Amino acid sequence: MLAFFKKWNFLFVFFLARSRTVGELLAPTSPFDKKCGRENWTVAFAPDGSYFAWSQGHRIVKLVPWSQCLNNFLLHGTKNVANSISTRLPRQNSDSGQKNKPCEHIIDCGDIVWSLAFGSSVPEKQSRCVNIEWHRFKFGQDQLLLATGLNNGRIKIWDVYTGKLLLNLMDHTEVVRDLTFAPDGSLILVSASRDKTLRVWDLKDDGNMMKVLRGHQNWVYGCAFSPDSSILCSVGASKAVVAAILV
Repeated sequence: MLAFFKKWNFLFVFFLARSRTVGELLAPTSPFDKKCGRENWTVAFAPDGSYFAWSQGHRIVKLVPWSQCLNNFLLHGTKNVANSISTRLPRQNSDSGQKNKPCEHIIDCGDIVWSLAFGSSVPEKQSRCVNIEWHRFKFGQDQLLLATGLNNGRIKIWDVYTGKLLLNLMDHTEVVRDLTFAPDGSLILVSASRDKTLRVWDLKDDGNMMKVLRGHQNWVYGCAFSPDSSILCSVGASKAVVAAILV
């Protein structure tokens, strides 16, 4: 089991069973000294354990193959701990070959990054939109996406393997505090914002916004799907949990 402790520019990774430090990742002060190297706002793991993403402050997100992190930690004398953690994380499917071989990427999101979420597609999960005859993007089984929620209310969707920007979702009017993908592989994304709304997006329909949920009277801070993707729960600047049925 892993936990993360954030302090200033540093990310310390601990193995909880023995409370031993596994490794340390540092945000650089150059050449991105005007864009990163400040407080780290958020971190995320890919569903298959292949990638780790972390905001390096300001506009920059770094995508790192998790195996690369473990190898770096191993070089610094934490072999036993690193090996024990690597056995607990799913391995990327070797059948994908060199096409989706994990590579490190540094992404400039254009504004302060508040939230991150990975999403992967299951081919048989169709879009929930009415017209599914044509799409700008067709997400296959090996597709892995990263959603970034920004200070200006935008949500940018990136191809993890190439670092390419795919979609730019722009309906929120305030900070996007949290993002979550439906766990069923449908590429349904929900965003929680300071504009007091949650918005439901269908990425298989080129990012079409399906619903706006307005049950909160104040800022919305976080959201999560039920395991069967049918119920969404959210919390905000109040003393209540709001639940919505999405099916």
